[in-house]
Amino acid sequence: MRAVRGPFDEAPDRSFARFVPTLSVMAGSALTLWPLIASVQILPPFGLLMLLGWRLTRSESLRVWAPLPLGLFDDLVSGQPLGSAMLFWTLCFFMIDLIDQRVVYRTFWQDWLVAAGSIGFCLILGRLVATPIDAHVDTVLLLQIAISVLLFPLAARLCAMLAGDEEEA
Repeated sequence: MRAVRGPFDEAPDRSFARFVPTLSVMAGSALTLWPLIASVQILPPFGLLMLLGWRLTRSESLRVWAPLPLGLFDDLVSGQPLGSAMLFWTLCFFMIDLIDQRVVYRTFWQDWLVAAGSIGFCLILGRLVATPIDAHVDTVLLLQIAISVLLFPLAARLCAMLAGDEEEA
């Protein structure tokens, strides 16, 4: 027999929890709008870090098609060529799915290695799409990749805290 809720009883709000991963990736992408004065742009792609953090810590939190609209939002906010993040983020999801099929159990170090490869892949291909080949941005790109890879554990911990996994956080 089910318990009947009264008209003034609070219903458990589960609807907002579904949108936490999507909103956190969108907030990470929107961090590039923060007014920052710098001579060299080495800001890591926070949207990509959050996307990888959700995918590697809680694989069921984002659908397989989620990188498409989230990448479109990132392209619109960051000013990258339209469709580049959509394509690169989706390819990263497919790569992670292939790794999930082959590897039964992953440790955090393996997740960090997968994230490092995904970050390097997205940033290098984004550089090839967005800038001319003769542009001298390779050292800045390597510095941006290094900073992004070092910030991934922070993004993964933030995703675990937003998901409510105290044992992972």
